[in-house]
Amino acid sequence: MKHVYLVLFVLCLASISCKDQVSNEKEAEWTSIFNGKDLSGWTPKLKGEPFGNDSLQTFRVEDGVLKVSYENYDRFDNRFGHLFYKSPFSKYRLKLQYRFVGQQANGGEGWGFKNSGVMLHCQDPKSMSVDQNFPNSLEAQFLGGIADTVPRPTGNLCTPGTHVNINGKQIIQHCITADAPTIYGEEWVDVEVEVYGDSLIRHYINGKPVITYTNPVNDTPKDSLNHLKPVKSGYISLQSESHPIEFKDILIKELK
Repeated sequence: MKHVYLVLFVLCLASISCKDQVSNEKEAEWTSIFNGKDLSGWTPKLKGEPFGNDSLQTFRVEDGVLKVSYENYDRFDNRFGHLFYKSPFSKYRLKLQYRFVGQQANGGEGWGFKNSGVMLHCQDPKSMSVDQNFPNSLEAQFLGGIADTVPRPTGNLCTPGTHVNINGKQIIQHCITADAPTIYGEEWVDVEVEVYGDSLIRHYINGKPVITYTNPVNDTPKDSLNHLKPVKSGYISLQSESHPIEFKDILIKELK
């Protein structure tokens, strides 16, 4: 009889636990951080300009879509840009859709063709120098196919000013290729990133996990106070790297 009561007690606890888990999931709602009307909550940082300036209107909103455009550029001339969301985050899930469109800006680097990304755990944009190319960050890199016979996976990891661990080993190369598809056309691509501070980060493309890494640290030898310090949080930014790209449905869910 005692055994029966013990089993019933365990089942009851399991039931309560499951209900709590469902309840917590319901409480953690997705929040839109792009309103589809304007750039409220977002601030640009372009190379060669102070934080908040975008003299050539690189970042704009049209027809409910956040566009990275170069129609006002004579030449790109390495004017790399980033559009920063107002708040830093540590543990969260972020999802969005992107697509490359049109032709690369005149003067863009060859590697910049159909190349952009979303930057995670960025340094405070106000701490960037005027001529800094990229924030210290972790980039979920988006690439588009060039030729049908040449793989060019999207959803990769690039590490400006940082290092990470993969499979227990520190990786110091700048970009690490994901186990992901090559997208050749101009269709919308679903992206999700799952971020748990400095313990685990994972990229998803069209619902499938494509790369996982851990233990990001700063690689900033000139900054002795932060060099090799764990990167546990930071800002989110969208990149301008010379090829027109569009973003929509940008949502975030903070995690415990």
